Amino acid sequence: MDSYTLIFVRDAHARPVQLAIPKKRVKQTVIGVVVAALVLLVGLWDYWRVRADNRELAGLRIEAMEQREQIALFESRLEKVDGALSRVGELERKVRIIANLPGSAGVGGEDVVELAPEMEGDAALPVGVPVDRTPPPGTSLGQGGGTDLEEDEASSAGVAVLQRLDGLALDLASHAVTQADSLDELLVGLEDKRQRLVSSPSIWPAKGWLTSRFGPRVSPFTGRRQMHAGIDIASADGTAIQAPARGRVTFVGNKGPLGKALVLDHGFGVKTVYGHTKTIVVKTGETVERGQKIAEVGSTGRSTGPHLHYVVEVNGKARDPLDYIFD
Repeated sequence: MDSYTLIFVRDAHARPVQLAIPKKRVKQTVIGVVVAALVLLVGLWDYWRVRADNRELAGLRIEAMEQREQIALFESRLEKVDGALSRVGELERKVRIIANLPGSAGVGGEDVVELAPEMEGDAALPVGVPVDRTPPPGTSLGQGGGTDLEEDEASSAGVAVLQRLDGLALDLASHAVTQADSLDELLVGLEDKRQRLVSSPSIWPAKGWLTSRFGPRVSPFTGRRQMHAGIDIASADGTAIQAPARGRVTFVGNKGPLGKALVLDHGFGVKTVYGHTKTIVVKTGETVERGQKIAEVGSTGRSTGPHLHYVVEVNGKARDPLDYIFD
């Protein structure tokens, strides 16, 4: 037989109903049902897997976002710590200078601009020659190269950042311990030195332009090489000159090529000299405090124009005034 016969009997008196279904049709129906069931099962499994992956991916995204926030916060805190340690180091440098303890010398100042650079060899620029320090066009600060992370390397980037931050934290911790030890040493060295600190010439005596440094230079008058025992600060005529530290006025008057000059004795073998002044507003024997006006910039004596010739002497020997200036 090529078909299946189905007989339906509704009751004992009704005529039976016969339905012939080809075997081929039955086979096709069974195969279709089985295929549909398999497709449904595969679809359900894939849907479940995708949902599970999405849940895991969402969790990973949340975790990654939290880690990025923690890393950013960690970096911010480390930068603050590093900045604080830098400020502590700068404070230590300044304290060492004014306490005459071993350490870095201070240079610079917001209100003093250098016009004549320090020269090497036998030649040097004359006093007051402007120097253009503007960077040439097209120049930029150099930065290291690098390549973008490949996709398979991106997963390890977070670990690398954490390792770097961990190393930075260890370095900062070590540096903090070193700074603490150094400050303890400073505290010991600064005991009973308040008077020395107050009397150390540690600020700029006048605002202006640094036109000549301490050391050998070519004289603008003779053209010969000579020792410049101080620094020259060019300023407008009448600019105030202030005491760089507490001291006693030991000399007021004419001082040869320096013209109208004065000398402050700060004690502990330290003296400062101010030459080419226009007006001196203190008297011999008077005690002045740091920041107090003592004179005005002028061009008396042998001078090419209004400026202050500033000298620092320690035990009778001229020293570089920039080694004592920190503000």
